[in-house]
Amino acid sequence: MTIYFYKADDDYGCFSNFSRHPIEIGGQTWPTVEHYYQAHKFLGTRDEPLMVTIRQAPTPEEAARLGRDRRRHPRPDWTQIKPQLMYEAVTVKFLTHLDIQQILLNTGEEELIENSPIDYFWGCGADGSGQNHLGRILMTIRTELQLRQPYTQPSQLKQPNSTSYSNQRLPD
Repeated sequence: MTIYFYKADDDYGCFSNFSRHPIEIGGQTWPTVEHYYQAHKFLGTRDEPLMVTIRQAPTPEEAARLGRDRRRHPRPDWTQIKPQLMYEAVTVKFLTHLDIQQILLNTGEEELIENSPIDYFWGCGADGSGQNHLGRILMTIRTELQLRQPYTQPSQLKQPNSTSYSNQRLPD
């Protein structure tokens, strides 16, 4: 059975980047993965001061709106680094919050698909032809967690490295 997720308040909503599960990376706490992801579009750019505004946005929807502002210019390597950045943030989320880590592990070997009708990169898109990178990242993290049994506390687990997730297309 394939597991579809999308909205944070739906079934499996904890898989959404908009779910309210704070993460701490680089000594800073981010309210959601979406806050972290959107802010890091601007690291090292003239729009870098916007990162603070995005981190402090009251909702993940507002963080996304700020990060998607077409008047802003993302870092030149954004297309190349965004899958790895997302992998690292989602890994921290599931290492930090043991309750949702268990939900992820309880999915067994099921395929996980972000059922976004508009996102063909992170989700499946309206017609199902999307690349589903978020679902693939979650399945990668799930496998890594399964290999770490017996489970240990997050502070004892190795943090993600820069080569754990590749954005190359997997065979169907």
